[in-house]
Amino acid sequence: MKLPNQIEGLRFRLVLKPGFALGPGKADLLEAIAATGSLAAAGARLAMSQKRVWGLVREMNTAFRDPLVETEKGGTGGGGSARLTAMGRLVLDRYRAMEAETNAAIAAGVAELRGLMREEG
Repeated sequence: MKLPNQIEGLRFRLVLKPGFALGPGKADLLEAIAATGSLAAAGARLAMSQKRVWGLVREMNTAFRDPLVETEKGGTGGGGSARLTAMGRLVLDRYRAMEAETNAAIAAGVAELRGLMREEG
């Protein structure tokens, strides 16, 4: 998901502790869960397998002091629900703010470097 002021090609990834990084894929997954209320729908929106979705949610829930995502099993027909916790919303909002701040901080330098490149054709 590209933000309005996001620089094409920049992938903002934070290694928060050995073995755990928070990057655009996990942030996009958190946003998709918030938007759809479902792990299955979030995975479908991002073309991500259910195994991958569950693995990332488990990884994020384990890495932080409090879980980022809560799930509820559905009734007899299945189809459970999922939502971001207050911690999940805080982590997502902070990540997106840092991503925007990073893009703003380097925009002039990126424009300068692009101006030094050869023209296509």
